[in-house]
Amino acid sequence: MAFDYDLFVIGGGSGGVRAARVAAETGARVGLAEEYRMGGTCVIRGCVPKKLMVFASGFSHAFEDARGFGWDVAEAAFDWPAFRAKKDAEIARLEGIYRANLDRAGVEAFDARATLAGPHEVTLSTGQSFRARHVLIATGGAPFMPDLPGIEHAISSNDIFDMEVLPGRALVVGGGFIACEFACILNGMGVAVTQLYRGEQILRGFDGEMRGHLAEAMCERGVDLHVGTDVERIDKADGALRVTRNDGHLHEVDLVLYATGRRPSTAGLGLEEAGVDLARGGAVKVDEWSQSSVPSIYAVGDVTDRVNLTPVAIREGAAFVETVFKANPVAVDHSVVASAVFTQPEFGTVGMTEEAARDAGPIEIYSAAFRPMQNILAGSEERVLMKLVVCAETRRVLGVHIIGPGAGEMIQLAGVAVTMGATKEDFDRTVAVHPTMAEELVTMKTPTRTA
Repeated sequence: MAFDYDLFVIGGGSGGVRAARVAAETGARVGLAEEYRMGGTCVIRGCVPKKLMVFASGFSHAFEDARGFGWDVAEAAFDWPAFRAKKDAEIARLEGIYRANLDRAGVEAFDARATLAGPHEVTLSTGQSFRARHVLIATGGAPFMPDLPGIEHAISSNDIFDMEVLPGRALVVGGGFIACEFACILNGMGVAVTQLYRGEQILRGFDGEMRGHLAEAMCERGVDLHVGTDVERIDKADGALRVTRNDGHLHEVDLVLYATGRRPSTAGLGLEEAGVDLARGGAVKVDEWSQSSVPSIYAVGDVTDRVNLTPVAIREGAAFVETVFKANPVAVDHSVVASAVFTQPEFGTVGMTEEAARDAGPIEIYSAAFRPMQNILAGSEERVLMKLVVCAETRRVLGVHIIGPGAGEMIQLAGVAVTMGATKEDFDRTVAVHPTMAEELVTMKTPTRTA
């Protein structure tokens, strides 16, 4: 059976591009189709532009802190159009790098939508059809928008990057990390922000103590957070948006942002027709080698709904190539993955929550809450919270959780220790770097509680 390609990748995000490029470097004939822009969610409408917005929004707090250190700071104003232009230019630059890397590796890229016509057949929206020995699905995910009256007046987390003007008042719906991050971003840019979440506390699935601490910190910074409530309808009224909650309360705002989760982008790809099993919600069911129920079809990244993070998708794409093209079977370990929530303050986490660890066996909890040195002169009452979850029997550090400035940077190195299986005594014999916030991670000697 003749094939046009050894591998055809559907989706030009981080996972798909990594797999295509590395496979091509082995000498394989590789094609890739992307219907929107190269770089996927992370580069175009996710991690990268979001982090640029995080940086921009953080300056308002920095200006306030500077006065406490003797700086005479003039009244500052944020220019959204100027920032947006620079942000767009940076995204275009990065997309160009993605395209250049694919071209340099010898990947044939198509700016078109691709669908499956069978286990080995790919059809493009241009009318072209190809046969591929292997097909990799890397189409990522898309924002979920609920069906309620007036939802057409709201925007999604994809749309927020392209706002024409910065709203004066915004309502953010959702309690996951995307909703919390954008609530903080808009708040830092000077927008009056209200956040609604139907659950009892934001960031479901994260450590309970840290969730409560972060919610308080966000409120202290100006986010008007309401939990246990949801939107019933959205109406246009006198040039504004009137949001009615399910408890009858009304909010009048200029923008409604829905960040209530994302769903795998599998609709209309022809997966089920080709025999691929999908999970509830549309995710591609895969085994530890990222292989679907059809032997020739694989999937990586958010479309599999395993651990929906860019570095995980990249790792899965590389492991796929090792397994299929280098005869070196590699399964990605999803059990210990460090992550950061870029709220203000930041939240970094790796390993088990206190709740999950408690269910697994006896544990010790070490924690420290304190005002960092920088906040004292700045006049801020905001407190850092650091927490270690330790197995009482093996002494292994099962989880590290940090809320405070630079938490995302700190958790990366903590992730190395947790992945290696470091014990509490390994942390204890590590000499502290003083004066830093991070030294608290190695100076907590007495457990605050056991369970």
